[in-house]
Amino acid sequence: MPRTAARQSVLVVTGMSGAGRSTVGNALEDLGWYVVDNLPPQMLLPLLDVAEHAGESLPRVAVVVDVRGGALFSELRDVVPRLKTSAQVRILFLEATDQVLVRRFEQVRRPHPLQGDGTLLDGISEERSRTAQVREQADIVIDTSELNIHQLATVVTELFSEADTPGVRVTLTSFGYKYGLPADADIVADARFLPNPYWVPELRPGTGLDADVSAFVLGQEGAAEFVDGYAAALTPVLAGYRRENKRHATIAVGCTGGRHRSVAIVEELGRRLRSQPGVSVSVKHRDLGRE
Repeated sequence: MPRTAARQSVLVVTGMSGAGRSTVGNALEDLGWYVVDNLPPQMLLPLLDVAEHAGESLPRVAVVVDVRGGALFSELRDVVPRLKTSAQVRILFLEATDQVLVRRFEQVRRPHPLQGDGTLLDGISEERSRTAQVREQADIVIDTSELNIHQLATVVTELFSEADTPGVRVTLTSFGYKYGLPADADIVADARFLPNPYWVPELRPGTGLDADVSAFVLGQEGAAEFVDGYAAALTPVLAGYRRENKRHATIAVGCTGGRHRSVAIVEELGRRLRSQPGVSVSVKHRDLGRE
């Protein structure tokens, strides 16, 4: 019996050169996806037709599209809106900071594909300009700046190993504002309105994962109201994501250093969101290991 289009998945993988497209493609292949590398954007619509007619022969198709296609890549911006009229098509965009991308290119001793006679940074800047609109259209953005290839493969597995399961995969992440905002966050909340346990000598060495630190943070005036209200506010948002076929959302909560307040709030918020139907939750603490 042919596989229905509603169950079939087509994923367009794109983003910055050096951000991990090959790693993502390999991880998807390991999960049983049929991966097509460096496909010209004009071929996306015919490929979608083939995938729909193939049914179970091509149940999950991932297409890697990047600036190696030269002028062809610019057409991706026009093709994406047409692709997204089909509910099963999603766009994954891979991101990384300039500093990280430069280091990765220097490690492999290869020029950037858009570098020409300029510098690596010239090529990266040109690529950011060319991919900006596609990034805005993406369903999922992954910042790989602090991920090695094994960690990125794990993220891909978490996102796509059960792609047929309906609902929204929510990644809750704590972070420290002094280290910068998470580039892949869809929604950001600020926990700096609460007193900082850092200034309590007996709590300073601990983290928001410790019971005494968590009790201190959640016991402060306004903390319970914030968590209650924020969880309630996210309920219609996540329901809307499901209706719009947005399968993944990254929700970030920050404090000064990402060690105490944001960690405690994220852990508690995770407990609340896990009770919502159609929502699977994973929790990460980006800056917990920093000094």
